[in-house]
Amino acid sequence: MPSDDTGELANFNILLEVDGPIATLILNRPSKRNAIQFAMWAAIEAQLSQLLSNPEVRVLVVRGEGEHFCAGADISELTNGPGGEYGRVNWAAEEALANFPVPTIAMIRGNCVGGGVSIATACDFRIASEEAVFGITPAKLGIVYPTNALERAVRVMGASATKQMMFTGDLISAERAHHIGLVDEVVSIDQLQSRVDVLVHTILDRSPLAQVASKAMIDEVVREGKVKPKTTLHWETEMDKSGEVREGVAAFLAKRPPRWPWKLHRGNNG
Repeated sequence: MPSDDTGELANFNILLEVDGPIATLILNRPSKRNAIQFAMWAAIEAQLSQLLSNPEVRVLVVRGEGEHFCAGADISELTNGPGGEYGRVNWAAEEALANFPVPTIAMIRGNCVGGGVSIATACDFRIASEEAVFGITPAKLGIVYPTNALERAVRVMGASATKQMMFTGDLISAERAHHIGLVDEVVSIDQLQSRVDVLVHTILDRSPLAQVASKAMIDEVVREGKVKPKTTLHWETEMDKSGEVREGVAAFLAKRPPRWPWKLHRGNNG
């Protein structure tokens, strides 16, 4: 993929910026409110797959360029419905984000509609500005929503709120989105970047092993109702050999910031 000396990778209006432990995935089509094209879905999956090979990355922020997060899929590409190859690529992109092993944060302003909501709900946290608006609009287009995105919406909002959004296709305010659990926090537009920055740096201060293990186990509880013994054993073994606990206790007793030794590699995330 094309790259430059700043650590930025670009492909099909999707940008990936890496600054040490912080990665930012940017939907970069502001003239169309960051509406997602087929090639952009493919680029999201490709960028995230490449990012997995970087053990320094500890948190991923997803945002839109300009005044909007994402106005959804580009309608001009959906004349035959979102199935077939389009559906496969769309699914792969959202699953790559949902399964990305480190904490992920959607930073939302402006429109977050359709595919924008499915991208946001594939993240661990959703922080929105007060003027943001949300909608899931397949009923306006005769589309049966992809089941992976539908399942995540129900897990995040519950069945009743998801049905209301699906049945009506109405746009809702950030306040309403917060009330139904679609977003975790609502702040003023002037505070959005600073609030995300604080959350990112709080995450970086904590144990990466504890975060990655917690994310994997919580997601397993959501999917299967419990943490499987095999998963428990895997993460207990990682903890025992990582040195994280020794460093955490030593830093606490010495009243100094911890220097966490564990790094995520493809082979140690379960």
